[in-house]
Amino acid sequence: MNKPSCCIRIIAFWFFFLFITNYVSAQDSTNTIESHPFVLGNIETFHSTVLSEKRIVNIYLPPGYNTSDTIRYPVIYLLDGSADEDFIHIAGLIQFLNFSWINIVPPTVLVGIANLDRKRDFTFPTSIEKDRKAFPTAGKSENFIQFIEKELQPFIESHYKTTSNKMIIGQSLGGLLATEILYKKPNLFTHYMIISPSLWWDNESLLKTKLNLQTLPGKETVKVFIAVGKEGHIMENDAKKLLNILKGQSKKINVSFAYFSNENHASIMHNAVYKGFEIMNATTQKKIK
Repeated sequence: MNKPSCCIRIIAFWFFFLFITNYVSAQDSTNTIESHPFVLGNIETFHSTVLSEKRIVNIYLPPGYNTSDTIRYPVIYLLDGSADEDFIHIAGLIQFLNFSWINIVPPTVLVGIANLDRKRDFTFPTSIEKDRKAFPTAGKSENFIQFIEKELQPFIESHYKTTSNKMIIGQSLGGLLATEILYKKPNLFTHYMIISPSLWWDNESLLKTKLNLQTLPGKETVKVFIAVGKEGHIMENDAKKLLNILKGQSKKINVSFAYFSNENHASIMHNAVYKGFEIMNATTQKKIK
């Protein structure tokens, strides 16, 4: 190969290389990929004087929520409401069931209470020695209920546009706590969604406790939804016992029940909450199957 021919080929190669490089650069500059965070809601962090610790709540706001208008919204308080627990899929259910062609759940504010120690916060003291050893931090639900009543609810009501319509959702030990609130301070919520409650705690002592009917709201009816799956004799019977107890207590308590034969303790939450929204929500006109 002679030198002029070789040089021409080299020069041609570099011209081609520079052209391709500039072309790709131009394409990159006109097709820039932008990335932004996908924001589902707000994270509120504040110090609890009652609990002597910092607490986190996750907030989902309904579409169209605007701090400048006068519209107010019902609130759902979700136990086990951390981002890696039930908050995201319950927020999704609320958003889905609010679609105009479904209209089971109205525009609603969801408050997911993130956990620090659910065994401590969701249980009252037990006389069972075995459980004391298994759950050494347990038994502080009275403090947690005070936190909800004295700090969390006032915080939400002062920072967000809410109505007096308040629901609590609790499953397992969270269901035990929701039941304890219903028994002791039923006026804290207008709706109770109690799923697979761990009423076996302290040898079922809560079921033997007298309901504090004096604190039921004046003319309003407290709605209670109880659900349990195929979870064994104790769990299933305790849920049915709670149903029968509440049925005979007061006309101010409207209780309903659902049994999920195809769900267990680990899988029941999503389907039970869906059915609970269907049954409990006053805005729906759908017939419950």
